[in-house]
Amino acid sequence: MFPLETISAKMLDYYVDRKDSLIIDLRDEKEYAEGHVKGAVNIPYGKFDEYKKLPENKVLVLYCDRGGASLMLARQLAKKGYMTRSVIGGFRAYRGRNLVISS
Repeated sequence: MFPLETISAKMLDYYVDRKDSLIIDLRDEKEYAEGHVKGAVNIPYGKFDEYKKLPENKVLVLYCDRGGASLMLARQLAKKGYMTRSVIGGFRAYRGRNLVISS
């Protein structure tokens, strides 16, 4: 079992464009469309169980709106053997250079 790690929103930039990590946005589709972290895939928290195939060889970096849902899910995934990171404060705390805002 891998330990769950929490990271600051600022640390999200460290994982962008890395081949050994997958950034997952747990917010709903509308929120994701309005803005997200570059390269993040949108898997809404309520639909996460529908996704059966997650890469086992990558660090899963999870964020939600404020950090609660990503922390719970990261904990569950870590118990299943995944390497996980949860963003403290979620998307609301992110102010990095890899912010994608739709026009």
